[in-house]
Amino acid sequence: MDKNQKEGEKMKKENTPELITERLILRKFTEEDREALYEILKDEEVNRFLPWFPAASLTAAETFLKEHYLDSYKKESGYQYAICLKGENRPVGYIGVSMEESHDLGYGLRKEYWNQGIVTEAGRAVIERVRKDGIPYLTATHDVKNPASGAVMEKLGMSYQYSYEELWQPKNFLVTFRLYQLNLDGETERVYRKYWEQSEVHFVEDREEETRQ
Repeated sequence: MDKNQKEGEKMKKENTPELITERLILRKFTEEDREALYEILKDEEVNRFLPWFPAASLTAAETFLKEHYLDSYKKESGYQYAICLKGENRPVGYIGVSMEESHDLGYGLRKEYWNQGIVTEAGRAVIERVRKDGIPYLTATHDVKNPASGAVMEKLGMSYQYSYEELWQPKNFLVTFRLYQLNLDGETERVYRKYWEQSEVHFVEDREEETRQ
């Protein structure tokens, strides 16, 4: 096999291949998961820092399931996972990587499962998979008012790059986000600058000073 063939094999992707960790099964959502997804989406506290309003009904959750998951599985490749505990085939959260230029890592989890390392465990499995598939980097953002999400990003090996303001839609209020990045291909100096360039207000925080405080 020559070099080009090897690179082709490396870049060969599946859509949301099942991943298994010590405690978790990461798999595709199915139509049977609509009630479990509704339990995740309807909680105001869980969805406070997410880019959509809490689901007001099971019908709204079914629409979300179709648009965000079932339709995406029709594409050639992707990473949109239901997080399930081993021994239970019911989603308690979700994690995914965008196939757009940002390769944004996003996640959500029912609050009764917070502070158990579940998203970190799921995130490590997903990162290892996308690394093998040849995704060059990942980004992730969090509201500065949600530092717990930033702590997850750091546990996953991501590094803070910059902060920026955005009029957040559809919630329509101003948010300061922190952008984290993990380069997977050895290009350690790469920084995804799209949000920096789009935002009139952008800056680099002194995170070391924040840690000392």
